[in-house]
Amino acid sequence: MYLLDTDHISIIQRQTEPEFSRFTARIESHHLTDFFVPIISFHEQIVGWNSYLNRATKPEAVVRAYAMFQNILADFSAMRVASFDTPSAEQFEILRSAKIRVGTIDLRIASIALANRWTLLTRNTVDFEKIPGLPIEDWTQ
Repeated sequence: MYLLDTDHISIIQRQTEPEFSRFTARIESHHLTDFFVPIISFHEQIVGWNSYLNRATKPEAVVRAYAMFQNILADFSAMRVASFDTPSAEQFEILRSAKIRVGTIDLRIASIALANRWTLLTRNTVDFEKIPGLPIEDWTQ
C-alpha cells in the first residue's frame, strides 16, 4: 500500500509535466485500491486556500478561492483518504519525542504511513528520509 504526500497529490491535480506522466505510468501497474491520500494533505490544501481567501480583495479572487475549495473537495472525495487515527497519533508522539527535525505536517503524514506500514510516495526525500523506518519512494523521477 502507498500513501501519497501532498506534493504527489498536487502533481495529479495540476497534471504537471513531465512528472505527471512518469507518476501515472507507475500507478497504472498497480490497483487504485493500493493508494491512499492523508487527511493531513486535505487540511494542508484547505488552509492554503483559506489564507488566499482571507487576503482576497477582489471578487474574482473570492470566486477563485471558493472554486478551489470545490475542486479540493471533489478530488479528495474521489480518493481513498487515510485518517489520522489513534495509532497515527501515537506514532506521531513517538517521532516528536525523538526530536526528529521535520515539520509537524510532514511528521503527521509520516505517522500515518508508519502506523499502517505503507510506503510514502514523495519528492521531499530530504525531510522524510530523516524518519527512521519510513519507506519512501519518488515516482516522479
